[in-house]
Amino acid sequence: MTLAPLSPADTRTAIDAGARLIDIRGADEHARERIPGAVNVPLDRIRDLPHDGRPVVFHCKSGMRTAANAVQLRTAAGEATAYILAGGIEAWRQAGYPIVADRSQPLEIMRQVQITAGALVLTGVLLGLFVAPGFFGLSAFVGAGLMFAGVTGWCGMANLLRVMPWNRRAAT
Repeated sequence: MTLAPLSPADTRTAIDAGARLIDIRGADEHARERIPGAVNVPLDRIRDLPHDGRPVVFHCKSGMRTAANAVQLRTAAGEATAYILAGGIEAWRQAGYPIVADRSQPLEIMRQVQITAGALVLTGVLLGLFVAPGFFGLSAFVGAGLMFAGVTGWCGMANLLRVMPWNRRAAT
């Protein structure tokens, strides 16, 4: 089941008419950048969405997460009319509507995982080439960890990064 997409202009009109804007991204993403007035209900807690009968417009960063989870979002909306902000917060920004950005918040955890994993793989390859071949094992270990995370949905690196001091500022 798909939800009808709304352009940023139509979303603005719906909000002005009383619709609720629900940000399904993680709390760390929402804390760093958000649409004013959007309520953060992360996808993993969407079943807790309060019902008040008003129309609901769901959004994420690019619209892909909302589209991929349309059935779950439709169910979470209950009897309310539900839509997706086409293109997500990126389209909202490109249309010239305001966003609240707090660059003092840490980068999103998954971006931190990508940066850390990439740095570890590159380090393992360079050390393997220029120091000792055994360092290629570091790249293999990181690759195996990423595969495990993809298969199980549990990422040890994300869990480790989440408790780092710089991530304790993220809103929850």
